[in-house]
Amino acid sequence: MTETHGRGREETQEERADRQWSELLQELRVAQTGVQILFGFMLAVVFQERFADLVDVDRTIYVVTVMLGAATAATLIGPVSYHRLLTGRRMKPQTVIWASRMTVLGLVLLFCTMCSTLLLILRVALHNQLALWLVGGMAVWFLLCWFGFPLWAVARGRSGPRVGDTSDRGSGQA
Repeated sequence: MTETHGRGREETQEERADRQWSELLQELRVAQTGVQILFGFMLAVVFQERFADLVDVDRTIYVVTVMLGAATAATLIGPVSYHRLLTGRRMKPQTVIWASRMTVLGLVLLFCTMCSTLLLILRVALHNQLALWLVGGMAVWFLLCWFGFPLWAVARGRSGPRVGDTSDRGSGQA
């Protein structure tokens, strides 16, 4: 049996960049679809009759939400433009790094957009302080699902047995 001693896959820098780019594109497709639907919905709200009845605070929340949605869409679509403009310049590894950073920023902006959207909807629906508590609870849930659980998995993975650890010999585990 061949051990890699933590090296991971045997691939060139270019192969790794191609694989990471493909994985990132799949992640972006999921996020972009949700953002585009949410952003489209938010753009349509202003044309509803009831919009005129919103108090100033709710109108401000709406404007902030639309701006956040626009920033989110731009940030999550940005990696595609970045890749297209740099294609053929032998910069795929750098493209993947910057596109990954933009994607994380896009997720942070999406978090803000989702919370702002929920705040507006729940304020209009409930007309009381319960809206803030519900949004706060959902914000915690988003943070856990999007950032907390993955970071926890990383921390747990580092505290487990390392590749090449001889303490499991004879247990049948590789």
